[in-house]
Order: sequence, then C-alpha cells, then structure tokens
Amino acid sequence: MKYFEPEDSTALTTAFPHEPFALRHHFTGNPLLTLPKLAELAGALPRDRIEFNSGKAAISQDPETTPTVDLDPVEIVRQIETAGAWMVLKLVEQHPAYGKLIEDALLEVAHTRGYDSLKDAGFEDVRGFIFVSSAESTTPFHADNDENFFFQIHGDKFFHVYDNRDRSIASEEALEDVVVKHRNIPYEARFDAKCTTYKLKPGDGVFVPYQWPHWVRTAATYSISLSLTWKSADVRRRNDIFTVNSLLRSMGVPQNPPGVNPALDTAKLAVFRTATTAIEPLRRSETMRRIIRRIAFGRNANYYYRDRNKTPDVKAS
Repeated sequence: MKYFEPEDSTALTTAFPHEPFALRHHFTGNPLLTLPKLAELAGALPRDRIEFNSGKAAISQDPETTPTVDLDPVEIVRQIETAGAWMVLKLVEQHPAYGKLIEDALLEVAHTRGYDSLKDAGFEDVRGFIFVSSAESTTPFHADNDENFFFQIHGDKFFHVYDNRDRSIASEEALEDVVVKHRNIPYEARFDAKCTTYKLKPGDGVFVPYQWPHWVRTAATYSISLSLTWKSADVRRRNDIFTVNSLLRSMGVPQNPPGVNPALDTAKLAVFRTATTAIEPLRRSETMRRIIRRIAFGRNANYYYRDRNKTPDVKAS
C-alpha cells in the first residue's frame, strides 16, 4: 500500500528535510485512527504518554497557565465532539499495530529517497503521536525538537508554519528551551510575514522541518491527526549539545550555540551520552521516568499527572 506522496514529486529529494511542503496521504479510513480504537489506545498507554488540556489555549500560551479539562483521557476521546479539549497520545509506535503502520510509512519515504532501510535514510528515534482535538481548538505557537510528517485524518485544520532560519522569530536560547524545558515560544503578529498556512482536510499533510515554529487550529468539527517524527544524527547532536549548554548555563557558565566551537561540542557530547547511556535503562519504569523528569526539569515537569482540582503542572519534558 502506498501511504503518502508529496504534491510536488521532487519534494522528497529537493526540499526535504530543510523546507516544508504539502503532501497527500492514504491513512484516512484506517481503523486504528478512529475514535473507538483511539479510546482503547488511551486506556492502554502509560499515563505519562498522554497529554491533554482545554482547546481554548491562546496562540502565545504561557505553559504555566494552560487551561485544563475535567475529564480522564478515555472520556476525552469518547466525548471529543463536546469536550472542548486538546489531547496528544505519545510514543504510539510502542504499540505493535501502530508501530508497524509508522515503520511501513517511513520505509516508503526511505525507498523514495533511494535507501533500503530507515537507518540508512537517517531516521533515528522514530516516534508516533496522535492528536485528538475538539472543534475550534488551538495548539499554541511552538517548535519541536524533531522532524515531522503531519497527516490530517478527520476534520479540517489550519496549520501555520514559520520560517525561522535567520532566528528573527525564535533565538538560539529560545530553541534551546524547546529541547530542555517547554515547546511553547512567544508569538508576535509581526512573525506572520514569514508564515505559510496549510489548510488541511482529511487526506492532506505537511512536512515540518526541525524547529520551524508553528501553531495549529481546528475548524468546525473534531479533529484526528497523526504525526510521524524522527531525529537524524545531526538533530540528535544539536539537541544533546543544547541540553549540556542549558545545564552549564544554569551553573553560571556562559555557552556558545552548537557549531561555534566544534571541538568543545564533541567533548560535551561524549560526556552527555556516557551519562545518558547509564540512565536510559531506568526510563523503562514509569515511576523512574517521573523522578528523572523532576530532577532534570523541576517540580512542574510531571504535568501529565496533574490533579484536576489543583493548579496544573505544565512543563514538558
């Protein structure tokens, strides 16, 4: 089965991975991407793999004041037409059926680009995210620390992508925070001069390059979207250096952005990756993931577990 293709047949060999582009896909109608199956998935995923809040967020939403909804994840999916909610189911590739769907789709991209495998094509740390949103819900202005194929499955969405290659929209410091703190970044209307808006209907999609800022709004009905992400070796390197820089800066040691001092970057990577290799086995436990997030990102890191009767914790890991 052919899953998707760019509207411009040369996009995967010319624009990719540095320019956004529109595409068409054939995920619509797949039973795995229907509300009943997604309710089952929400009930099966570990709790820290589900993030949700009110869909009435602002474009430039302060993550500390993100509005909430008083429903559990399964009920949000079941009541999405009236819930007024925004939800993302994370790391769905760890579920065998969804993992095969994601792998098969990205293999199609790899083959189109002339590679035999995901590894050869540079697709590392492959992940899947499914968004379930009520009508007229907003995903605030943010950037992501990976590369992303985004597919609209049900309902319409307005997907606004901003070119930030000259750092006029988000600084190196802001993009570092996207990796180590929270994905949301401040929005200003003047940024719109560098915006491309994709009006997505079921069967439409868009490729979003690494750390290109964007915000999204659903139209007049509920929405289901699928996001396939990965990190190339270059992206993983930049993210890891961002993490070390943030730690050193918090200790009062000024740091240059990645690439300014390649030799120092290499030394930072060696230390960081040795440390994370030792920690990684602990992340298999949900309890340990919660502890590690709190140590790394502070007391508000575990926003996934917020008490509906208290002020929400919303800093993302």
